[in-house]
Amino acid sequence: MGLRIEQRGMRLNLRGSLPGRQTPERRSVQRLSLGVAANAQGLLEVEQIARVIDGQLKRDQFRWEQWSAAAAAETSTTDSSHRRGETPLNDQIEGFCAAFFADPRRRRSPSGSRTTWAGAYNPYLRRLRSLATQESEGVTSELLMKALHSYPDGSRSRQQCSTALASLAKHLNIDLPDDWRAEAAGYGLHRARFRQLPSDSLILESLLRIPNPRWRLVYGLMATYGLRNHEVFFCDLSALDTGGDRVIRVLPTTKTGEHQVWPFHPEWVERFDLTRLGNVSDALPSISTDLRRTTLQQVGRRVSEQFRRYELPLTPYDLRHAWAVRTIHIGLPDTVSARMMGHSVAIHTRTYHHWITRRDQQQAVDTALARHQA
Repeated sequence: MGLRIEQRGMRLNLRGSLPGRQTPERRSVQRLSLGVAANAQGLLEVEQIARVIDGQLKRDQFRWEQWSAAAAAETSTTDSSHRRGETPLNDQIEGFCAAFFADPRRRRSPSGSRTTWAGAYNPYLRRLRSLATQESEGVTSELLMKALHSYPDGSRSRQQCSTALASLAKHLNIDLPDDWRAEAAGYGLHRARFRQLPSDSLILESLLRIPNPRWRLVYGLMATYGLRNHEVFFCDLSALDTGGDRVIRVLPTTKTGEHQVWPFHPEWVERFDLTRLGNVSDALPSISTDLRRTTLQQVGRRVSEQFRRYELPLTPYDLRHAWAVRTIHIGLPDTVSARMMGHSVAIHTRTYHHWITRRDQQQAVDTALARHQA
């Protein structure tokens, strides 16, 4: 990491090669004033901030305006807000960021944590910043609700925003409005898209649009095992070899950690020629998976780009959703399906509520009819 921590007076700052404020394409050694207290807790906070900034620099996502507000903590306006018992918005968010990465549970998968922060937290915290009326404004329940309402009703973005901001509120000991959960509802497949999931026949036909045999294997893995984009490249596929049980293992370095997945449909293992992956180590496309140089998000983006390049009539997540619905139709318990997909049962039931409800109702109807006819 090219950043080092320095102490100036009673404050900690960062110093290193950073993009120019007026000429971002040119880097030079500069100081980033954070205004963090020079104590043990402050040192831990700055170490975590340094990791976040280092990741931004590697992905060309560093922006001075995101971090320079920390220096405002030294201005008289901010000092007066501290005296009134208010903590400026940027300081609160930076403290939340530090706590996020300091969580021992996240240290087990640093790359996954960086991906989660970049995709599931940072966009909504940026929105929160943009909606604040002044820099010295602290986080309030009203501001949180304002940010939530800035996303379309019933959208996945609104639900993700709800999750991120609820975590921030918990960190800051702020009570959420009573109707927060109701206002946040809408996670999962959009109500207008639930009938548009690809059929099994369309999934099989779409394979023919992919000329590259390596990317065909990627497609086949996602269709057969319901994997996330990046998970394809972070799996133990040895069970696909001759005599194996066909149960693949998603590695701990992924977004949601290690889990095992069974094929649905099992016959698709042969249909997509996935048995090759059990004994050929380089059968998949050659892309960078070194998480010291890339992120899970970037790996996943490569998959999405290939789907668009081949003009497939479905998305990577269509394959994942179709796999989930397939397990519902065959009667696999929701707890088992959720575990295989690497998410909680709560998220699983919210996302696939329509199909789960239909299945449960159909089972109840079948049972009632069987009793009536007995």
